[in-house]
Formats: sequence, structure tokens, C-alpha cells
Amino acid sequence: MTLKPDTLAMTAVLALLAALGPLSTDMYLPSLPAIGRELDATTAEVQLTLSAFLLGFAVGQFVYGPIADGMGRRPVLLAGLSVFTLASIACTLAPGIEALTAARFAQALGAAGPIVLARTIVRDLYEGSRAGRELSRMGAIMGIVPALAPILGGLLQELFGWRSTFAATVLFGLLLSGAVALTMPETLPQRGGTLSFSTILRSFGILLKHPAYRAYVGLAGLTYGGLFAFISGSSFVLQGVFGLSELAFAFSFAFVVLGYISGTLIAQRLVGIRGLDGTIRIGVTLLALGGLAMLGAVLAQLPSPLAVIVPMAVYTAGVGMTLPSSQASAMTPFPERAGAASSLLGIFQMSFAALLGIGLGHALGDAAWPLALAVALTGSFAFVLFAASRRVRAP
Repeated sequence: MTLKPDTLAMTAVLALLAALGPLSTDMYLPSLPAIGRELDATTAEVQLTLSAFLLGFAVGQFVYGPIADGMGRRPVLLAGLSVFTLASIACTLAPGIEALTAARFAQALGAAGPIVLARTIVRDLYEGSRAGRELSRMGAIMGIVPALAPILGGLLQELFGWRSTFAATVLFGLLLSGAVALTMPETLPQRGGTLSFSTILRSFGILLKHPAYRAYVGLAGLTYGGLFAFISGSSFVLQGVFGLSELAFAFSFAFVVLGYISGTLIAQRLVGIRGLDGTIRIGVTLLALGGLAMLGAVLAQLPSPLAVIVPMAVYTAGVGMTLPSSQASAMTPFPERAGAASSLLGIFQMSFAALLGIGLGHALGDAAWPLALAVALTGSFAFVLFAASRRVRAP
């Protein structure tokens, strides 16, 4: 069976490819404190396994898109899935925190390919608002993964320990590899010329000269940065500060993910009525409101974990509206460089989130305010950037 455009099956496979990132991070979140205890690692060292993943992801994205523009989507996609699966095995067997951090970096190098190419294939098949709607549909489906992954990870942690969560990613990688090999068509209409390092840099230079592209990349980076701040810090705050168990944390995380799914579902309707920028406008407003509400609740020293969970659900609803539409808007003007546009967007998005995560890891202690401050700042800056870039984004 070959997947066809405009079918639920194609959308589902692309969504699962894009979900490799959330799966690789969210499923082991309930195990982070246990990893620290078993491997005798500090909070900052354990948090570095998350930031190392994003740094590896940024490095991987440098080459996947441009290579796929020249060689085609399918072979590069299968290569990335193979690297991801092998690195997941290394994570499962890691003897210490240093080995786990290195394996996470390699895991991200593999995951970068499927995630970049899922966006690229959308640009191959669809344009404009239709691409934004497709990315939102994918977001709604892939949102199920971060909603269920922490719950599954919490169960695996209680039953078998933290290594079982990485064993589950090995199985997921094998299943996805089989699905792509058997059903995914080649979507690149015409393969490019010779690939070289200078060609990649020249392609990236053309993209960076486009002011609207820079604005949308900035929006995507800020939006994801606040989300990653919560991903990397939530287990330490909700379990360490508010005293939630692994399973209670997992269900709290799932509630936050429901905010994201709701945002993507609303975006699918909004993008046809208000367009991509109209959808982003509502999204960045929710980002700022959610972040500032969390900071206010934490500074007021509200004793309930809801002080973090509820505002973050508002923020993630904004993520569901802002991120897919910003990604689609960034790639729309570059059909001949869809892979490079997706790669460069991902490099900035993940590099910023990784640096924010590293800083947050060192700031986190026995208080929730560093996490709340990071979410409030990224949400507010996204709102300001959208307002300030109105002229350069105008067609």
C-alpha cells in the first residue's frame, strides 16, 4: 500500500514521524529523578540529557533537509530512523550519566531526520493555508503521544525502571521504519544538483535574507522554547517542589498536553477563516497570558501544583495555534528549498530551546519561579515579536 495525499493515513504517518521528538523526551520525564539517584547524577547533569537531545537535533537538522532536497525524502528518512533506533538501544544500555547523555545526542541526530522531513513532505504536497491546516492536523494526532507518553513512562518506571522507557523507543523506531519502508512514496518532484557544504550555506544564506522568514523562525523558536522549559523542568518542580508522585506527574503533564491538542484543533478551523497570521495572533496572546499567569501564581506562592499546570495548559493551547502556522508561513515562499527551510527553522528552534534548558537546569533548585519566569519571558517576547514584525510579514 502506498500512502496518498489528503488521506488520514498519510497525515497519521507524518504525525508519528514528527512525534519522535516528544516521545523521546516526554516518556522518560517521570524517570528523571530516578535516573539521578541510580546514576548518582545532579539535577543539572540529568537535565543535560534533555538539552543534549536538542543540541543533537539542531546539528542533525543542518544536513537532513539539504541532503533530502538533493537525494529525495525516502532514503534520508529511512537513514534517520535507523540511527534513531540504534541510539535508543545505546540509551537503554547506558552504564552512566555521561554515556546516557552521549547516547541521547546520537538519538537526536537520528530523530532530526524524520521530524524535519515530516514538515518537508507537507510542503511538497500542500501550499499556504492548506499546509498550515495539515500541520495542525498532524499536531492534533501527534499530541496524543506527549499526552500518553508520560503516563506510559510512569507505569514502566514503577514496573521495570527507567531503562524500560528507552526500550519502548526502540520498538517505536522499528515499527515506524517498517511503515515508511512499506508505504511512504517519494514526494520530491525533481531531485537537486550536487550537494556540498558551500551549497548548504548558500541555501541557508538565501533563507536568512528573507525578513519574513526570520520573523516566523523567531516566533517558532520562542514558542517552543517556553514549551521545552516546561518539559525539562516540570518533573523537578511538580515532583520535587509540589510533591507529586511519578504517576500523578504523568497525568498532570497529560492535562497540559490537552491544552496543546485543543489549540491545534482550533487552529484547523481558524486558519481557513483568519489565515495563518490571524491564527498566530490569537496563539501568541495565549502564550503571553499563560506565561504571565504562571509567574504571578508562583510569585504569590500558591501552594497547589495547579498554579503551574493550569497556566501551562493555556500556554500550550497557544503553542498549538502558533507553532504549526509559524512553520508553514516560514516555508511557504521556498518550495524549491523546502528541506533547507525546514532544517534551518529547526536548528534555530532547537538550539534556542537547548540553551534555555541548560540555563534552567542550573537555576532550578527547590523553587518553581525559574520555570515560571522562563515561560513568561518566552511567551511575552513572542507576543512582542509578532506585533513588531507586522510590516516585514506583510505580503
